[in-house]
Amino acid sequence: MSELTRVRALVDRGLPDLWYAVIGSGEVGAKPVAVTRMGERLVVWRDAAGKAHIHADRCPHRGAPLSMGAVHGDRLTCAYHGVQVDAAGTIADVPALPDCPLIGKKGVRRYPTIEAGGGIFAWFGESEATPPKEFGVPEELTSPEWSGFLCTAAWACNYQYALDNLVDPMHGSYLHAQSFTLAYGSKQDRFRIDETNTGFVVGREGQRDVNFDWTEWGDTGGHWIKLDIPYPSGAGPGGPFRIVGFCTPIDHDHTQVFFWRMRKVGGWQRDLWRFLYRNRLEERHWHVLEQDRVILEKMPFDARDHERLYQHDIGVTRLRRILQQQAKERLERKAAAE
Repeated sequence: MSELTRVRALVDRGLPDLWYAVIGSGEVGAKPVAVTRMGERLVVWRDAAGKAHIHADRCPHRGAPLSMGAVHGDRLTCAYHGVQVDAAGTIADVPALPDCPLIGKKGVRRYPTIEAGGGIFAWFGESEATPPKEFGVPEELTSPEWSGFLCTAAWACNYQYALDNLVDPMHGSYLHAQSFTLAYGSKQDRFRIDETNTGFVVGREGQRDVNFDWTEWGDTGGHWIKLDIPYPSGAGPGGPFRIVGFCTPIDHDHTQVFFWRMRKVGGWQRDLWRFLYRNRLEERHWHVLEQDRVILEKMPFDARDHERLYQHDIGVTRLRRILQQQAKERLERKAAAE
């Protein structure tokens, strides 16, 4: 297998050694929850203090799904034979056999976990021994100056198509031309790339803050995307509507998208914004996302092999080069360690 083939295969699968959004905080309560991310079956659960943990969804005894079990204090208990594992993934107890030699041994892979902004994130290292990088969570998810909502959905396409869509601002003027906020501005322009400390911004040269006119891509231990959508005055206080996005592979052909819909607003204006969002704006935003989902799901996976790109696609080509370079570096590190 050639180096280029191996690089592309790794990018298609999803790069390891990064933080990825896994699930919304509100989706995980007293019971464990099963998800698939990065092609791995996972269980997400909370201990007695409410802290979130993520493990491989496989009991160390016979491989039954731990997600079908229950949480007892700070332990996750398998429904099949009652085997208990703790937050570190260690076998804490085997109730059916006192003094079982399995007790105290490492039993199940643990994924380092961070919870921020109403979302739960995990570090997907090349192996469990790979220490997690520091994760620079976007400030909109942690700053009290920002208020918003998390929207998450599963799309039946490879995650790269979702990323391509987000670093392509011009599609907003066409695909979303009938939407509440994206019906304005010019349908032609040229684009430019500006480098940042964490990635790049792709944006129009002749128009700013009229439509979906720019996108920022960043790598702060996890890959994220930001964009602003200007709002008319009737949409309430808070200035532009900011989207902070993460695209997490479920498997080769499915993606879990996470979009934080944010506004920088406080006091009574924050309450008004949140009321307007729930009662007027949320349905419209879902309609826009559905337009993206439907068109991306209709694209065959080999669509990239038949592309003819032009100037507006500079964000797409830049991001693809970055992902391929990061994949190459990971493969080289892995080969050097073997």
